[in-house]
Amino acid sequence: MAQAKAVDVPSSPGPAKTGTGGNPWLVLLAVSLGVIMVMLDGTVVGIANPSIQHDLKASLSDLQWVTSGYLLALAVFLITAGKLGDLFGHKRVFLIGVAGFALSSVGIGLSAELADIIPGVTPVGALIGLRVLQGLFGALLQPAALALLRSAFPGEKLNQAMGAWGAIIGLSSAAGPIVGGLLVENASWETVFFINAPVGLVALVMGIFLIKDTRAQTLARIDWLGVLLLSGAMFSLVWTIIKAPDWGWGDSTTLTFVAVFAVLIAAFIFWQSKAQKMNRQPLVPLSLFRNLSISIGTVLMMMVAFAMFGAMFFLGFFFQGVHGLSPLEAGLRMLPMSAGMIFASPLAGMAIGKLGPKITMAAGLLITALSMFLMSQLSIDASFIESGIPFLLLAFGLSPVFVGATEIIVGNAPVEMSGVAGGVQQSAMQVGGALGTAILGAVMAAEISSTLPGHLGPAAQAIPAAQLAGLEKAAAFGAAPPGLPQAVVDAVHNSFMDGMHVAFLVSTGIAVLTAALTLFVKAGRKTENAPVHVG
Repeated sequence: MAQAKAVDVPSSPGPAKTGTGGNPWLVLLAVSLGVIMVMLDGTVVGIANPSIQHDLKASLSDLQWVTSGYLLALAVFLITAGKLGDLFGHKRVFLIGVAGFALSSVGIGLSAELADIIPGVTPVGALIGLRVLQGLFGALLQPAALALLRSAFPGEKLNQAMGAWGAIIGLSSAAGPIVGGLLVENASWETVFFINAPVGLVALVMGIFLIKDTRAQTLARIDWLGVLLLSGAMFSLVWTIIKAPDWGWGDSTTLTFVAVFAVLIAAFIFWQSKAQKMNRQPLVPLSLFRNLSISIGTVLMMMVAFAMFGAMFFLGFFFQGVHGLSPLEAGLRMLPMSAGMIFASPLAGMAIGKLGPKITMAAGLLITALSMFLMSQLSIDASFIESGIPFLLLAFGLSPVFVGATEIIVGNAPVEMSGVAGGVQQSAMQVGGALGTAILGAVMAAEISSTLPGHLGPAAQAIPAAQLAGLEKAAAFGAAPPGLPQAVVDAVHNSFMDGMHVAFLVSTGIAVLTAALTLFVKAGRKTENAPVHVG
């Protein structure tokens, strides 16, 4: 069992200093650069997938694992990574995450070369393995970044910091599809991953010189049994979410993994409670969730991610499948949302500071619901303006929610638990997004199966069942196989639109219901001069 030393640090009369001579905004810049890598990677991989498939002869299942392997590693390890930051220092864990993420990105770009020198490894296998490794390092740096911000900013400035944080994330999200499209079209898919190397190097250098950890008064052992139980539970949950659409939600394999998750999470909760009674530091202190705002904030983050990521997943297929746009053109279509967050996030931080989280977040969720409803009304030939207006509204709706939920969860947690709180927040987002993609995908598939025969009309009677099932699968991606009559292509596109409309209507309802949860939260309060865990 790893044991860390106890370090006594006297309290000081003023706010805790950072390594910037008291300027926390430089700390914000340093940690943002690290997270920008993760955001860029998340938005450009979808752009690169067609080229990866062509160059590496990857199957559809392979491409799914390029994304799912990363998501699985990220979701499973986030809370544990947050605890490691609390124990051994958020700066140290953040820098390890940045360096590892950048190096694994370079390795992904060299997948073909690595496969040539490693016996028994295919280029696609090397790519998927390195994506899993990339997810583990991404899990290290994300909660650590939030904890560093929590420590660097005084309580009255935390909302502004989270607003600026959201603007930077919005900027990187906006740049991702455009930069990715330019690189894929004019260079190669490998450059999409190589771009992380210079960004990571700058983040690493800035982090070394600009960030300075405060020190903890006490450190405890790592709860390895808790790590094992939670990781197993998270793996079972996320694996079920990823595979259930293929297995079937009522399939015995799906139900088995659900049962494994239930058993492991129950064992984890029991062990955490026992460890706390024994005065041993648990992985996730259950007392954290006695704070109603943290508990509600976690559920709120999960539901918002469910609605947003689940519904937004289909827009790429809408633009590239139904409209036939290029990756770069599709990225430009979504620019109003990503670019809007650059302006909306700082405004959200200021609004939360003045009005509090209840009113601001409730208003944001209602704006989100309006945006989702407008997207449910998009026509098959929607113009840039018609899709741009709900995208822009979505930016101003989601920004107060993400800024507010982060401030509620991390801000209400004791400083010594800020890393764990950041991990909880990020895990809630990942699990909610995965659930939304899987469940809304099932809803959309059911709607397509129901409406496609009607759009085909009398011709549906003459189509063999196997071919009709193939058309349903194609319709889920918004694209009809080549060589079909135009009437069949139109039917496939129309059934896709029906499914997408239903998905957005479900997301509309979830956004409205989630708005009610905000009435029970309160703003986070920073305890000045409180110690944080370091190594």
